[in-house]
Amino acid sequence: MTMRVQHSSPGRPASDGITVRDLTTAAEWSAASGLYRSVFGYEGPEHAVSPRLLAALRENGGSVLGAFDENGSLVGFCYGVHAVDGGAPYHYSQTAVVAPTVQGRGVGRALKRGQAEAARRTGVDTMRWAFDPYSLRNAHFNLEVLGAVGIRFLPDFYDDGGSDRVIVSWGLGTEAGRPRAEGPGHRTTVTAPAGPRTAAEDPGDRARLSAELRARFAEGLRLVSVARPENAPDTVVYTFSRGET
Repeated sequence: MTMRVQHSSPGRPASDGITVRDLTTAAEWSAASGLYRSVFGYEGPEHAVSPRLLAALRENGGSVLGAFDENGSLVGFCYGVHAVDGGAPYHYSQTAVVAPTVQGRGVGRALKRGQAEAARRTGVDTMRWAFDPYSLRNAHFNLEVLGAVGIRFLPDFYDDGGSDRVIVSWGLGTEAGRPRAEGPGHRTTVTAPAGPRTAAEDPGDRARLSAELRARFAEGLRLVSVARPENAPDTVVYTFSRGET
């Protein structure tokens, strides 16, 4: 199904002088593509984001947003597509990138909130995206800051030998963007060694953790938290619940 998005106003300030708005011109789509390659260090054409793809997504139910600093420079970018699972529609966020110069200023959160607004205009009430479960900063942002819930484990998602991913679901109700309230339900934990930024850096530890995560999701559990215990800073605990959605 093709649907045209009713696009937002020119933009409004987000946190700390950052403005998030739709990207609407070829120059902005090209700048977003360049920022994407720069942030991730991509050089090969297989990792490029086509400006024409962004134009098509914007016109047909997708989201294409940028974050601009006080000088009008593009410092963040995200895009997503309309998707369906079992007849239920949702918005899938393919990527979000933030320039290193503005990390820590709330740009990522502002982009996600802007994307949530764009998604709601298509009539959906849920967003999903994939994240690296071993990247502790990303896990904290997705689960603890936004309050999303991990619903599926995809081993080697990109078929490149090292891209395990967790799919999260994020409700877009009036409380979207606030950490989820903890409710009753069965809790299961998985513990792994952790470095400063990454869980299970040793290949053997990574294989064991991957198998444990896959098993917990196979049991129908949902990932609700990834956090370091205060008394064991060299470890990380993955907490699962049966009751979260």
